[in-house]
Amino acid sequence: MQPKPLLPLLALLAAGVSACSQGRHSASGFRLPENGDPARGQMAFVALECHSCHQVKGAELPAVESRMKAPVVLGGQVPRTVTDGYLVSSVINPNYKLASYPPDEIAVEGKSRMPDYTDKITARQLTDVVAFLQAHYEVVRPSREYPVYY
Repeated sequence: MQPKPLLPLLALLAAGVSACSQGRHSASGFRLPENGDPARGQMAFVALECHSCHQVKGAELPAVESRMKAPVVLGGQVPRTVTDGYLVSSVINPNYKLASYPPDEIAVEGKSRMPDYTDKITARQLTDVVAFLQAHYEVVRPSREYPVYY
């Protein structure tokens, strides 16, 4: 009787699929410490004056006169997980990927209006700010249901 190669193949496939779904951790292995504190992150977000250009869905932030016509909104429902690596890159290199807002509102000569925080934010603050932001994202998978027309 010939051995069934299907079982090892299925096990290999299951291991591969589980490796792809790493949640908020990037596929490249980027990891922040697990001890990020959302409450401290919110305080750092305010102390660094991030709330003057950003709103965070579901977060109560102090009122401030916005520096922008339409603040960049963070958090809320998203179709896929926002990784810690993406959020860190967005903070320390805001020119990496500009938000999908009218370019004249978020950029000047193709560069983000967001200031450079590399000399202003500590690793602890960055870890906590990312934890704060992560707490305000909700992954909502698109519905596979088709509309019913009458």
